[in-house]
Amino acid sequence: MVMGNAPPLNPPVRTLMGPGPSDVHPRVLQAMSKGTIGHLDPYYLQVMDRMQQMLRDLFRTQNRMTLAISATGSAGMEATVVNLVEPGDPVLVCVNGVFGMRMADVATRAGAVVTQIQRPWGQVFTADEMHQAIERVKPKVVGIVMAETSTGAWQPIEEIARVVHQTDALLLVDAVTALGGIPVEVDAWQVDAIYAGTQKCLSCPPGLAPVSFSDRALEVIFQRKTKVQSWYLDIHLLANYWGTDRVYHHTAPINMTYGLYEALRVIFDEGLEACFARHVQNHRALRAGLEALGIGYAAQEGHQLPMLNAVWIPDGVDDAGTRSALLQRFGIEIGAGLGDFKGKVWRIGLMGYASRAANVLFFLSALEQLLAEQGHRFQHGSSVAAANAVYAASA
Repeated sequence: MVMGNAPPLNPPVRTLMGPGPSDVHPRVLQAMSKGTIGHLDPYYLQVMDRMQQMLRDLFRTQNRMTLAISATGSAGMEATVVNLVEPGDPVLVCVNGVFGMRMADVATRAGAVVTQIQRPWGQVFTADEMHQAIERVKPKVVGIVMAETSTGAWQPIEEIARVVHQTDALLLVDAVTALGGIPVEVDAWQVDAIYAGTQKCLSCPPGLAPVSFSDRALEVIFQRKTKVQSWYLDIHLLANYWGTDRVYHHTAPINMTYGLYEALRVIFDEGLEACFARHVQNHRALRAGLEALGIGYAAQEGHQLPMLNAVWIPDGVDDAGTRSALLQRFGIEIGAGLGDFKGKVWRIGLMGYASRAANVLFFLSALEQLLAEQGHRFQHGSSVAAANAVYAASA
């Protein structure tokens, strides 16, 4: 056996337009190449402080316990759940896609008595539905996904939050795909715990999970009768590292922190409102182009995410074959359908740095070629023209 004979890394150039990861901003890659220092180095602690404040600004919160968990977005989900939930606690989870299902699974594993309220995939929940479910279950925690990555559905949070806070329940929100792409208003909506990931609209590689806990949530956590089941994700312990004491907990991923720090700087250099408007404009252009090809959206009308576009695959078109050809011939990655949408939808991401007019026009022209080869009927060039009309109207 020959040892140490692995070839050098040479990853292909891809345009990442799937459900994540998204294209990484060049400034972020450059920041991550900076020299590694110790996780308790005074300079690194300053970087943590500044990053923490930028995360507060992005979450629109003053929550003192706002930090980046040293793991991916799924660990952010796990961190919020296992800290809030003790064995036997009643938890209500809203399920209208894969990630609502995952939240329910995590809560069950934490010992919660989980009740699911369900909507068809692609649909969103109403305040009335939530009120009835909360009255019936009387939960300690209500969990809901703001941007359901599996369906492209945009769940309004403000009215749901009002219903939840008519009781003593805590509101837990999944913002993995939302953060950095659409407004997230933690304090205005009185969200008690929220989590996100770096690899979607933050234009950063996967590896950190921004989270934030309200003072009300912290009070519940610090009054637990049982230890948090995860040592690594225990907010009691993490608070001592992210707080003023800086007590050693784990070796933080220093260069990933550099990346998230720079990703947040990129967003604030552009301006939050401009960032949100860019995502909406590119979504509108993509939608116009897809409609010209006879392709419609899977998510409920009026509740479609601008950064994650779940669209119906046209009849007679090869799902896997088209996605493979996009990747192999054009270097474009899009996502397949999951769960109830498997084989029925494509998931097209316009997240963060990937949300650019050049990507929209490139994808539409490539898709036209592949659809034409499969005999799908449409007016050639119509999708690019429709998208360009959207851009021209807003120039």
